[in-house]
Amino acid sequence: MTAPLRREPPGGAPTPADAVRLRRLNRWQAETLREDLADLYVESSRAQAGQEYRRREAFLRRLTGDIRRPGFALLIAEDSAFAGCAYGFPVPREGTWWRGFDGTLPQSVEQLTASGHVFAITEIVVHPHTDDQDLARRLQQRLLADHHASLGATLVGQADVPDCDAFLSWGWQDIGAIRRPPDPTVLRPWAPVLLRAMILPLGPRTPARPDGLAHENRTQRPD
Repeated sequence: MTAPLRREPPGGAPTPADAVRLRRLNRWQAETLREDLADLYVESSRAQAGQEYRRREAFLRRLTGDIRRPGFALLIAEDSAFAGCAYGFPVPREGTWWRGFDGTLPQSVEQLTASGHVFAITEIVVHPHTDDQDLARRLQQRLLADHHASLGATLVGQADVPDCDAFLSWGWQDIGAIRRPPDPTVLRPWAPVLLRAMILPLGPRTPARPDGLAHENRTQRPD
């Protein structure tokens, strides 16, 4: 049984950061906890007054779509309550994740995608009241390590400067822009969505591959 979403520690005492545990949820558990995860997202987002409902519904649509993807995985961070979550899925080999990329995709990224070694993190949520200041980085590292990825990938809104800066501080690289069709669920959806494509190389750094954009053949993903 999962603890209530916002259960406080006994006596109101703060929970040490090292008490935050990371736990994987399967697809069924993620479906069961959709509403709790949406509550966590709203509490953690920078939504302006009056936008909470729209942001919550958008999050639920994204989560529902990602749960259906092959290889979907979700991590929960919890102490006495949910402190955060991160989820994603393996990038399809045919490269649809990079559709709309402005320019030529780096060859090494294209090769790793075709080999099945790229894992996309589509959401990282951390509650602002958690004492673990490193939680977002811990979540992404664990999610990528669990899937033996050679490359992490994520998309960040062009206007989300704090999020872009955070990923860069964790070692991610901005490799260019991706333009996606307008979202029909938002008001006045005539403009394409402009996103920053970011990658995190996880392969061994060698003289031949100082950027870490490589993988070992013995870990080749099956078709």
